[in-house]
Amino acid sequence: MESHNHTNLDTSLFFLLGIPGMEQFHLWLSLPVCCLGTATIVGNITILVVVATEPALHKPVYLFLCMLSTIDLAASFSTVPKLLAILWCGAGHISASACLAQMFFIHAFCMMESTVLLAMAFDRYVAICYPLRYATILTDTIVLRIGVVAMMRGSILMLPCPFLIGRLNFCQSRVIPHTYCEHMAVVKLACGDTRPNRVYGLTAALLVIGVDLFCIGLSYAFIARAVFRLSSQEAQSKALGTCGSHVCVILISYTPALFSFFTHRFGHHVPLHIHILLANVYLLFPPALNPMVYGVKTKEIREKVIKVFVKGQGTGAKASE
Repeated sequence: MESHNHTNLDTSLFFLLGIPGMEQFHLWLSLPVCCLGTATIVGNITILVVVATEPALHKPVYLFLCMLSTIDLAASFSTVPKLLAILWCGAGHISASACLAQMFFIHAFCMMESTVLLAMAFDRYVAICYPLRYATILTDTIVLRIGVVAMMRGSILMLPCPFLIGRLNFCQSRVIPHTYCEHMAVVKLACGDTRPNRVYGLTAALLVIGVDLFCIGLSYAFIARAVFRLSSQEAQSKALGTCGSHVCVILISYTPALFSFFTHRFGHHVPLHIHILLANVYLLFPPALNPMVYGVKTKEIREKVIKVFVKGQGTGAKASE
């Protein structure tokens, strides 16, 4: 392990400490991180390959799922390699520019994911409330535009943060008690006026989490009203069943995000290692679990995954003959 005494560090460097108070468990914690990282890569690449190779899945709901998988992969590559380096050998050194870049991409990807989840809620709303107009409302062009909006929204909302941090002075410690360059963890190290950073960070988070959750809730309120107007109980169950995967993904994504958000800003008596563990749960679990949820609960994807693997095994068997 590298020494954690970094008072004479070059001023262009930060040091990511990992999980303070749990340094003796870092090697053990790397095991679930490796498992979750592997599950993220395998699961999301499988989703992308299956949807890309099966024309029957070239529908808006699955295209949105591909966007989600792409974002999850990108977010994982932004965090997991450095996290494992910290847990394995205490390699927490990170340049100021790399720290700001990591901060930008992690938070921007989280905002993009929230936008895609909102788009998926809108997709379910149109599919259930306006089934006859579904194909004309959610055309390929509209889906593409939604993807561009998701990317632009996350990027634009996060763009001011690195510049706001760039104006701050770090005259004391440059040791970040975290596993990645989280916005508020870096801001707390500054010795100048950090109110603009705090206000902007809170505003951006509320604009994304607050607005998206409200709109998702509104979509499902309209969906519930439409479903319970159906006369057949079988039709009600079928309609609600199409929303099951998306509801699970929303719970997986937003529950740790909200816990992390509120404990970081209002849980002043919550131990620091709990803050950091929650933040890592928020970044590591949803990307690993989302493909599993859709693979298990969505019949079309489940069947296509089995078909692709059976076809692959058949090709391998013929080649070996």
